[in-house]
Amino acid sequence: MRKFTVIPIIAFFATLCGTRAIAQQDPLFGQYMFNTLAFNPAYAGSADVFTVMALSRHQWVGFEGAPATQTILAHTPLKNESIAIGLSAINDRIGPSRQTSAYADFAYRIKTGTDTRLAFGLKGGINMYQADLASLSTVEVDQANVNVKGQLLPNFGFGMFWHAPRFYVGVSAPKLLENELGMTNGVVVQKATEVRHYFLIGGYVMDLSKEIKFKPSFMLRAVQGAPLSLDINANFLLRERIWFGGMYRLGNAFGLMGQYQINDQLRAGYAFDLTTTTIGAYNAGTHEVMLSYDFRFLKGRTISPRYF
Repeated sequence: MRKFTVIPIIAFFATLCGTRAIAQQDPLFGQYMFNTLAFNPAYAGSADVFTVMALSRHQWVGFEGAPATQTILAHTPLKNESIAIGLSAINDRIGPSRQTSAYADFAYRIKTGTDTRLAFGLKGGINMYQADLASLSTVEVDQANVNVKGQLLPNFGFGMFWHAPRFYVGVSAPKLLENELGMTNGVVVQKATEVRHYFLIGGYVMDLSKEIKFKPSFMLRAVQGAPLSLDINANFLLRERIWFGGMYRLGNAFGLMGQYQINDQLRAGYAFDLTTTTIGAYNAGTHEVMLSYDFRFLKGRTISPRYF
């Protein structure tokens, strides 16, 4: 017999029972405007270069069992400019539970003007879910019956993305199948489903002066069983090299972010936010680091600087 600590258990069941509680089931991202492929397949190839991006997010630092997410993305247009493809891998851990997913993305792009495109995207792949409750301590349980061994959960989603060099708007639902999750602890069987997440994003870049640009952006997220989540961002670009600004997640968090364009191909970003809810008293904020590189294998397709 082993015991459980209370905090990771709360985090685990809040995630598992996403249809009945205000909970986080899929990972959040502060730098969503540069990590769009994670939830919208139509974003693939939007920069007309082969892009590889890595992001690591550590939420509620100092809070036992807090979410931690690592993401690797790659996407590129093909020689046929109407088609773009992408790959994404996400590892998300909260408390004793862990989700590891791998998805392929396909986008079909249509020119809607001189410098605008409308893309339709499809996403498909596998999510592996597992929970090791026997690794926790403080509440006595029969460790032979508490674990959820790796569940392979296939899923697919769709998205649309309309963009130009200085604006974008997109809508998506990255997981349409509501796969069932389950856990048996020897006494009670806990069951829940993967709830659908719907995203609406948009952003615009405007000149304030020759050296400063302003980019407001937003992300609206709708999840069954939870209130709407709205991120509002205001970023400034200095001399086409340095992004800096702030964010506010309605009723939940506020923070700062920055990004440096090291050269025309390499970018590094950092975001920090603090929770405004009660849980904020028990953690040291959320930290997110991002690194992106553009490979220019296709000549004549360079957009510099990248605004999103």
